[in-house]
Amino acid sequence: MRRTAARLFLIAGTLTATASIGSPLRAEDMLAADGPTSDQRAEGALLDQSTLPTATEVKGARPKADDSVLPPAATELPQDLSPLKAPPSLALPDKPSQVRIRELRPLTLEQAQRLTEVNNPSLKAAASQVEQAKSQLLAAIAAWYPTVNLTANGLPQYLAGDQYRNPDFLSSQRGESLRIDPRTGKPPVNALTKRPYTPYKTSGQWTANFSAQVEWKLIDPGRVPQIASARDSYEKARDTYLISLRELRLNTATQYFNLQRQDEQVRIGQQSVRVSLVSLRDARARFEAGVSTKLEVLEAETQLARDQQLLSQALGKQDKARRALAALLDLPQDVTPTAATPARVRGVWQPSLQESIVAAYAFREELDRFILDISINNSNANAALAAVQPILSLVNTFSTSRTQGQTAVEVVKMADYTWSASNTVALNATWNIFDGGRARAQYRLNKQKAEESEFNFASERDKIRQEVEDSFFDLRTANQDIYTTSREVLSSRESLRLARLRFQAGVTTQREVVDTQRDLTNAEVRYADAVTTYNTSLAQLRRRTGLDQVISCESVSLSSTKPVEDQDYTVPIEPTSSRPACQASVLNSEG
Repeated sequence: MRRTAARLFLIAGTLTATASIGSPLRAEDMLAADGPTSDQRAEGALLDQSTLPTATEVKGARPKADDSVLPPAATELPQDLSPLKAPPSLALPDKPSQVRIRELRPLTLEQAQRLTEVNNPSLKAAASQVEQAKSQLLAAIAAWYPTVNLTANGLPQYLAGDQYRNPDFLSSQRGESLRIDPRTGKPPVNALTKRPYTPYKTSGQWTANFSAQVEWKLIDPGRVPQIASARDSYEKARDTYLISLRELRLNTATQYFNLQRQDEQVRIGQQSVRVSLVSLRDARARFEAGVSTKLEVLEAETQLARDQQLLSQALGKQDKARRALAALLDLPQDVTPTAATPARVRGVWQPSLQESIVAAYAFREELDRFILDISINNSNANAALAAVQPILSLVNTFSTSRTQGQTAVEVVKMADYTWSASNTVALNATWNIFDGGRARAQYRLNKQKAEESEFNFASERDKIRQEVEDSFFDLRTANQDIYTTSREVLSSRESLRLARLRFQAGVTTQREVVDTQRDLTNAEVRYADAVTTYNTSLAQLRRRTGLDQVISCESVSLSSTKPVEDQDYTVPIEPTSSRPACQASVLNSEG
């Protein structure tokens, strides 16, 4: 009863998925299904590639990033996911207890993608680069506005000093002595000022200087190309952010599907170990009853060891897949995610291969970035030529100064002051007529970079088509593999049941049971791989084409009553002791 219900359940789930998927078509069949084109009607003549529209005609010479082509990234977590907020960017645990896993958190694919969009630091860095490019664009636009420079030299400053001059030098110049008259005790009197001569002078003065200059470049040949280059760099940064967002969503889906696959591998490994334990139990019972040989017991033990190795490897890969997803989601240090749902076929891809390729060409910002690179290099080339072109500026300079006090006098009088102000308006022109050919060389360099971007555009175009075709072909292959491996699982499961019955009846040997059990394990592994490849290819097509024309599979109607388990397979899996590798290797040496 249980085996019949299990087979019906697996057949219903498999046929539902494969029936909704339909039989795969090859590219030639799809081309024929679309009907003959005008070129095919013209006796199969090849298309003249020179008649194809150029990228600048389709997308424009300076394409802008379109945020509406995909849902924006989430910025906040819902209430149930708020405990999984990313730790601070500079957080660094320094104790083992801070990185010990305390929670295994089941997540759906939708929850994982939302966590990635909110937590992932790489996406935050890409958003920061957009803001940086915007700031650079605003800095370039500032070249249109006048500049105001304020200068203050000593606001204020005070000068204090003493001056002494050699009286013997002055007396030799004037032919008279400046020495003190021994009769009067005073220096001689200056005939012009009627004041006595003295070699000492002093200074005491406050000064303040202020100037303001307003400059406005009326003609600047380098201004427009520099702003154009900054604007294209900003659009390129926005395209890079959109590409990062799409790649992040694809990586999240891929990691989640891989985790589902590893969970399925663990389930297969556990089931294989249970079957091997039952086979070993039966082989030992028959050996003790004297109806079988030691060889059959050894074969059962060998198969059990293989299945235990399969399970241990699956558990290790499951741990790695969980931590890889945790790193992508940037979860707290003590949380490990698990897959809340098992692997299931997620839908059917509707567009044809040709429609997918054309949609990818129109959707991918990778091509827009190369077009913007061409525009940026052309703008930089024009900016390089501006170095040998005239610049005309309107300059207004206002300056004022004030001094109070005196310098180089016998007695300083602070009441003495002067004040001055001036305003100058002028047109200034600069023209670097000859620079040794540097500007012309820089112009050629940037033009050559623009030509290189055109070649890179062609390479990226071919790469995009190959990616779409690879995902499409992988999807088609996985579609067929799901159908064939599901039949293989059913056949292998029935073969194992019959082999066990034959072994229990003494008709066959343990070797047949081991072989059929191994076939069942391999078939289930291939089925899980086919489902994972199918879902991954479907996610890749969504990412690489921008299309979301996917028909979801019909949900399978399952009974609410749990099927009766076969008591033969409800065998607990005892944990095996983990020996150090040095000790474990001794077993082989002793054998």
